[in-house]
Amino acid sequence: MVLCPVLGKLLHKHVVLASASPRRREILSNAGLRFEVVPSKFKEKLNKASFSTPYAYAVETARQKALEVANRLHQDLRTPDVVIGADTIVAVSGLILEKPLDKQDAYRMLSRLNGKEHSVFTGVAIVHCYSKEGQLDTEVSEFYEETTVKFSELSEELLWEYIHSGEPMDKAGGYGIQALGGMLVEYVHGDFLNVVGFPLNHFCKKLVELYHPPHQGHLQRTRQDSIPPVDTFENPSDVDGDGSKLVQRTVGSKDRTEVGTDHQARGALNTDCNRMVGPLPPFPARLLELVDGFKVSKALFTACRLKVFDVLKGEVPQKAVDVASMVDVSVCGAERLLDVCAILGLLERSERGYCNTELADLYLVSDSEYSLRDFIMHSDQHTWNLFTRLEVAIREGKKAEDLSQDTSLQTREEKLQFLGAMHSLTKLTARHVVTAFDLSQFASACDLGGCTGALARELSREYPDLKVTVVDLPDVIEHVPHFQPDGPETARVSFQAGDFFRDSLPEADLFLLSRVLHDWPDDRVHALLSRVSSSCHPGAGLLLVEAILDSEEQEPRASLTWSLNSLLQTRGRDRCVAEYRALLEQHGFGDVQEAPAGPGLTALLGSRISQ
Repeated sequence: MVLCPVLGKLLHKHVVLASASPRRREILSNAGLRFEVVPSKFKEKLNKASFSTPYAYAVETARQKALEVANRLHQDLRTPDVVIGADTIVAVSGLILEKPLDKQDAYRMLSRLNGKEHSVFTGVAIVHCYSKEGQLDTEVSEFYEETTVKFSELSEELLWEYIHSGEPMDKAGGYGIQALGGMLVEYVHGDFLNVVGFPLNHFCKKLVELYHPPHQGHLQRTRQDSIPPVDTFENPSDVDGDGSKLVQRTVGSKDRTEVGTDHQARGALNTDCNRMVGPLPPFPARLLELVDGFKVSKALFTACRLKVFDVLKGEVPQKAVDVASMVDVSVCGAERLLDVCAILGLLERSERGYCNTELADLYLVSDSEYSLRDFIMHSDQHTWNLFTRLEVAIREGKKAEDLSQDTSLQTREEKLQFLGAMHSLTKLTARHVVTAFDLSQFASACDLGGCTGALARELSREYPDLKVTVVDLPDVIEHVPHFQPDGPETARVSFQAGDFFRDSLPEADLFLLSRVLHDWPDDRVHALLSRVSSSCHPGAGLLLVEAILDSEEQEPRASLTWSLNSLLQTRGRDRCVAEYRALLEQHGFGDVQEAPAGPGLTALLGSRISQ
């Protein structure tokens, strides 16, 4: 075998495999490599979202495994010469699948792979160790291998039969191609052993590159069908005759180390056309996820519109055929929609059928206390249409609502849906808002634009001695009974129909403006704050709540969404904390305090200064 000279040299080195995988041990043993097995104790909890590609995650995990073993053995005064780390993952549509947690997790994984192509990536790290004056020095060479695997279209019964065999539980992606899992696979493109757990061919080529690197004059050459024979074995830390030494290559290239020279600007060798090209760019998984994001939204919208989650409420799973009958859709369509919802983590799928996850029961069932169904339906039927006019709104500098004659809420059902959307969103953050500050010194409060009273009721629940009045437009107040819950706090909340820009405001010790000011331009904001200030006695408070873009509590994605919503749907504009603070002070409110008021929200509380 052409690799015998290399392996012969390794026989005299202390080589360690940082993995307990019997498959990797078998592959390397069969190749003639002699090594010690020392399983890594590195906890594989790297943040997958921080890596631009699945293979970058696998390579870094392999590196950390190998380095952990190298450092541990060095501390035990058993410094190895070479440590080999490896990590194999399965990726489909940019999503990384590792070992399943349980049978249900294995089913979810295999369902994602069913009938599809996926990639198997193995990251490999070769760590060379040197002990100098009691300190450990290391040089790390890294690479990855990708193999494409296609699953056949498999029945649910076959998948569960395989899961019950127990084989998927310690396998990346939930299957082992070298055993029973081979029956799931239709074809393999690439290195079969890579799917088993270790890319032996690429590993051997890497050894040749490390221990017998080509000279500069040999770089441009045609592909060789076999690995060239090795006559010499040199320490990777030694400088070659042409000034070469190990250097790191940029992430995104399949090999992350190479023999470096003073001419390191050379590109990667393209063996198909015998010319030099640059490394491939990283796979744009995150970008493609953004491109396809609307499809996920539409699937959720459709499931809510059909009341799929209402049908699946309860502990008894339902078959797709039964769900199809109850929501009046085709069986084929129901199966596809239910499978999508299961993949999204909204449904649980088992042999007995489908049922809601805890998330769905809490937020997607119509009669749940914290149901977001009305908000989701409003997003589908109203907000979706607004966003189809985003380009025109940006080009013309107009609100999307000004570009169409048919964006108002015409029917009672549409109005109730909108109010339900506002009601559910307010309930999610109401407790955060009312506990942002100690409001026990106030005896009465007025919630301007308080809609269905969700915030007012939470305020009354937190402060039982506080009497709260909600002021909103007549066509809002008339629908309030639809959202009135039972409870003593309901009796302490009253409603007053009126326009807070024109009608007189009730007397109160505390006024609330929760997510109101951003809807209005500057002149209307000043007019409203002036009216509130005039209605306040000295010492009275004004609690202002807004989604403020420079808040530390605001996630970047939420800031983006809020910004676009403001562009399309409101007559006002976004303001930062300093602007809101200046507004309060300009209208006679001092001692302004600031506090987070729930995800994405900031509260400011000011006290009316004596005139």
